[in-house]
Amino acid sequence: MKTILILEDDENLSRGIAFTFEKDGYDAVSAGSIQDGKRMLEQHNIDLIILDLGLPDGSGMDLCKEIRTYSNIPIIMLTACDLETDEVSGLLVGADDYITKPFSLSVLRARVEALLRRTESESRHIIHSGKYKLDAELCKFFRGEEEEIPISATEYRLLSFLMTNAGQVLSKEQILSFLWDNEGNFVDENTLPVNISRLRAKLEDDPKNPQTIKTIHGIGYIWNGGV
Repeated sequence: MKTILILEDDENLSRGIAFTFEKDGYDAVSAGSIQDGKRMLEQHNIDLIILDLGLPDGSGMDLCKEIRTYSNIPIIMLTACDLETDEVSGLLVGADDYITKPFSLSVLRARVEALLRRTESESRHIIHSGKYKLDAELCKFFRGEEEEIPISATEYRLLSFLMTNAGQVLSKEQILSFLWDNEGNFVDENTLPVNISRLRAKLEDDPKNPQTIKTIHGIGYIWNGGV
């Protein structure tokens, strides 16, 4: 069950939104202030935020900007203002969509469902880490948005595991187990350093002093490409 945070100080509107989504099988949690909203974000695994622009203890835009420093959680911004500059400002600080009051709850529901579908599709098929992107659907690897780096099937599987676990030290045994289980065939332990070396030649400015795929001596490797 997906959880939606409704950050709206109009209690009647907040209850109406919550009822609409609970009826459709969502879990809806509500907050009437930025302070309460931050507490909800800490206490719940939120899948999407419906965020009012004007809140009693601050600006929804400021909160949206703050959230974007640590999370890509989908955000739909609500406002009583019907000004193009407000819409542009909301999108620039990181909102994914924007709805002006008064609005139809059926329209809000459709926007939420479309945004969640898009987010699920992106998270399922594309792994982002810093300047790198691994497209699982196309089995292609990119530096930035356009520069494709050719990789083999084994390199693809290796990158998938490293990038999914970015920042974590992975033992050689863990990596070999993933490569073996994923393909259903035995992978010789010498395959790992060979493919790591090939990837470093493609990614690193100085392959002899790697910064993206680092060796943790005596243990394994760590993907540091997000830095």
